[in-house]
Amino acid sequence: MSAEAASPLVERVRARLAAVSGPPSPAAVAALVREESGGLLGDRGVLDAVRAATDELSGAGALEPLLRTPGVTDVLVNGPDSVWIDRGSGLEPVDVRFVDEGAVRRLAVRLAASAGRRLDDASPWVDAGLPDGTRLHAVLPPVSGSGTCLSLRVLRRAVLSYADLAARGAFPGASADLLAAAVTARLAFLVTGGTGTGKTTVLSALLGLADPIDRVVLCEDAPELTPQHPHVVRLLTRPPNVEAAGAVTLRDLVRQALRMRPDRLVVGEVRGAEVVDLLAALNTGHDGGCGTVHVNRAADLPARLEALGGAAGLGRAAVHSQAAAALSLVVHLRRGPAGRHVAELGVVRRRGELIEVAAGWRADGGDCPARSELADLLGVQVPG
Repeated sequence: MSAEAASPLVERVRARLAAVSGPPSPAAVAALVREESGGLLGDRGVLDAVRAATDELSGAGALEPLLRTPGVTDVLVNGPDSVWIDRGSGLEPVDVRFVDEGAVRRLAVRLAASAGRRLDDASPWVDAGLPDGTRLHAVLPPVSGSGTCLSLRVLRRAVLSYADLAARGAFPGASADLLAAAVTARLAFLVTGGTGTGKTTVLSALLGLADPIDRVVLCEDAPELTPQHPHVVRLLTRPPNVEAAGAVTLRDLVRQALRMRPDRLVVGEVRGAEVVDLLAALNTGHDGGCGTVHVNRAADLPARLEALGGAAGLGRAAVHSQAAAALSLVVHLRRGPAGRHVAELGVVRRRGELIEVAAGWRADGGDCPARSELADLLGVQVPG
């Protein structure tokens, strides 16, 4: 059954089910499909129509099959006839179409409502997490000049172990042994890189190397980290409700985590004011803390921390002073033709009143001015 033929049928079924209280059962949906189709559909056609109607009512509609596709990390809708996906090798168009602009808008509004958020002319954009962990961002016209725009980030839980990643080439050269030594030495570190470089996956694997007696407290926007460790406590943020109340931020979680006797405090993604509390925590005896930060180069980390700390009211000198005392190591990742891998291990060191990140090991064999400093931190020899 073609999507063009199914759409009017699905619309009629959806309209009838909208008048029914409570979630419809699969049998009820199937009965309505047969009734609305006049009995002209075979078993396969009925199954396809039931699946389409169910996705339209409770899933992501025409996008649901894309979200279920293994390897897909992003689904982007620029308009009724422009749908793109990313499955690890860049964006590519797909042959998925919506009936019209109204269908895209209805889907965006329904997804926002499922996350407890409003999306209408008064609130023309939304950034929220869906119940299944998928990240939703939507913008309505006229803010979006090309019609309703949808961005869905599929959060695949990081379930690969350290050994799995090593087997896939994520730790080239000596980086596998050096990273294991960093975890054993309880160094505070940040995993950095651009979008899609595998920061969460690598951080999760590294946490699996922590001492089994450690109490690992995770602070996240969504449950992405899944370290293979026996003692993990997870804290999750919460968006505000439709009345703009009840929000729980990452900064709130970091403050609560400090009262939960963490051996390792972890912030899944440092991107706001929580950087102040994380740096403060790592300066008060909480060794081995870690997190991820978006930067293009390891050397750009000081500027990124400065910007985040400044937005939270912390002065430049204070940010650099706190970071110098709190952080030891930067694990920088890149995504290339050969896949995602550790590209550099950087040492955080002072340069006057500021800090810099100097390379201690590089996958490409480039200059490493901080090789001896990295060796001293890890207590192992760093190959040239």
